[in-house]
Amino acid sequence: MLAAQSFVMPPLSHPLTSHPGTPAQTGHQVVVTTAWLANGNLRLGFCLANVAQLRWPDPAPARHTDGLWQHTCCEAFIAPQNGTNYREFNFSPSGAWAVYDFTAYREGGAAAMPAEGPTITQSPLPDGQHLLQADIPAHLLPSGTPLQVGLTTVLEHADGSKSYWALRHAGPQPDFHLRDSFCLNLARP
Repeated sequence: MLAAQSFVMPPLSHPLTSHPGTPAQTGHQVVVTTAWLANGNLRLGFCLANVAQLRWPDPAPARHTDGLWQHTCCEAFIAPQNGTNYREFNFSPSGAWAVYDFTAYREGGAAAMPAEGPTITQSPLPDGQHLLQADIPAHLLPSGTPLQVGLTTVLEHADGSKSYWALRHAGPQPDFHLRDSFCLNLARP
């Protein structure tokens, strides 16, 4: 699922589930692949199924853009193992991205404006699937190891409804900021 690159470890796949309060429409599926690259960057590959039934953002410049989560958007919440701070990454199929820093649960939320942001590429796959690949530069990742990660996706369906996908849904309402949903431990190589 990930484009060829020099990986430090073999890529791992992580299926996301739709929040029970916002069930997905038939045929949708999200699987995320994680891999560490030899240069220390983290590569995330979001494979989305049935994209013809989604509202897809128009192409946009590859720069920091607020509000991406209001439409189809892939996300990662990454925190050091100890501490309350975390960083939110948004990756739009448009090519735009956003990075936010939080000091604790939904506190702070200041936009990080790095000189070099994540690199987003995408490609159609067979059977109506689509791969959005995001490379996060090592300097944008929180320090320490392992990192606690929440992988998430917002799907905006053709009828305007949304479904919210995550590795783990920790609350009765969709809330990707809940630390209990950062359930993937990624050790730096």
